Amino acid sequence: MRELLKQEVSDIIMREIKDPRLGFLTVTDAEITSDMRHARIFFTILGDEQERKQSMDVLKHAQHFVRQEFGKRVRMKTLPDIQFVYDDSVDRGVRIFELLEEIKKDEPEQT
Repeated sequence: MRELLKQEVSDIIMREIKDPRLGFLTVTDAEITSDMRHARIFFTILGDEQERKQSMDVLKHAQHFVRQEFGKRVRMKTLPDIQFVYDDSVDRGVRIFELLEEIKKDEPEQT
């Protein structure tokens, strides 16, 4: 169910939400509670802090719409409430890479 939720929500965002404020977004993961009442959709956004904030506002406003569209695509007894959560793991990975590159520059060359 988790993978289906991730795929369908990603498709809904990509094809159905036409808001120009929505930046380049990738759904990275999904979690759903065992009772299927609540779901968290993790996503990343390419861009600066302002673009992220705008995209997050669009997603927050579209939560009900995404839930309805998901319900049209998947037959479930109870549709989960959907919450969007920014996934900062990519940002942390980039920062770690930058720090490692700085360390490499500061090390004396070994011969």
